[in-house]
Amino acid sequence: MARAGLVAGNWKMHGNLIRNQELLASIVSGTQSLQNVSCAVCVPYPYLAQAQLVLGGTHVEWGGQNVSQHHQGAYTGEISAGMLADFGCRYVIVGHSERRTLYGEGNKVVAEKFCSAQERLLVPILCVGETLAQREANDTEQVIAMQLDAVIDFAGIDAIRQSVIAYEPVWAIGTGKTATPQQAQDVHAFIRNRIASHNDEIAADIQIIYGGSVKADNASELFAMADIDGGLIGGASLVASEFISICFAAQG
Repeated sequence: MARAGLVAGNWKMHGNLIRNQELLASIVSGTQSLQNVSCAVCVPYPYLAQAQLVLGGTHVEWGGQNVSQHHQGAYTGEISAGMLADFGCRYVIVGHSERRTLYGEGNKVVAEKFCSAQERLLVPILCVGETLAQREANDTEQVIAMQLDAVIDFAGIDAIRQSVIAYEPVWAIGTGKTATPQQAQDVHAFIRNRIASHNDEIAADIQIIYGGSVKADNASELFAMADIDGGLIGGASLVASEFISICFAAQG
């Protein structure tokens, strides 16, 4: 990969203090020699302090899994970008398919969250992707274009420069199914070309990572594709040996 790689773990709603300590320490020690690849973990909110304590001063970065579009106010249960920044977060996931489908977050809300994150100097990992029904209807590109354009139209193309795009085919998350490397590459290329229609330089530089059931045994083949710059890793990020292997696969 011409661009530096990024492998980010999305723990989702998993973890406890004891297991987290062991997992984080293992990731730090196991990725010491990693080159040209950034490594990060996006942990549940209650464990941000632990992540900051264990990972602070190391090469491993951390982030949140979601963020409010509001900076403060009467929004019970919400977490602002400023709060994430207080715990040293670099990244935050926005628009994950589970947020879109389970909690009804539409493209406008995702765009607002994207901007809210950037206003507090967080790097949003913007998730885009299609369902199985949409893929079977040959609507993949239309769906992804709408999701991407909503953010570009709201935030401006320059904002995309300070972000990461994650392509996550919804049909390949937690199902055991994985897009073939060529299927994934085709969509990554579409995303990069869509951005290039606004700005060639941003398109060439932006990290576009893949988020569909990446595991140690398929990571190398996926990451060998020209437009796949790493991965947003779900279940495999909870197993230190798997996650470490995936990180090294991103070195190329």
